[in-house]
Amino acid sequence: MKVVMVCSGGMSSAIVVKAILKEADKQNFELEMIAVGSGEIEEILKSSSYDLLLVAPQVKHQFATFEGYANESGVPIDKVEPMGYTPLGAPKTLLQIKKYSK
Repeated sequence: MKVVMVCSGGMSSAIVVKAILKEADKQNFELEMIAVGSGEIEEILKSSSYDLLLVAPQVKHQFATFEGYANESGVPIDKVEPMGYTPLGAPKTLLQIKKYSK
């Protein structure tokens, strides 16, 4: 499964993504995941195919914009809960991701 997470600049999400990938590995769940800043997401969705777009809590106010990009690319979109947006919240966010796996 391929997931992209959008946050303000991609920095804080990179830490969360690393924890989610570690959790996915522990659970033998095949996952490719990257973190990008809000300024990059439109181009990223156009240039590659993803199974899910996750929106970090600090940019949830831009959800409608991201939803437009996701809809254009045919990618499901969801918000990450604040409790899931920490390294300790990785299992919770991975469970959320798994709901979209085919």
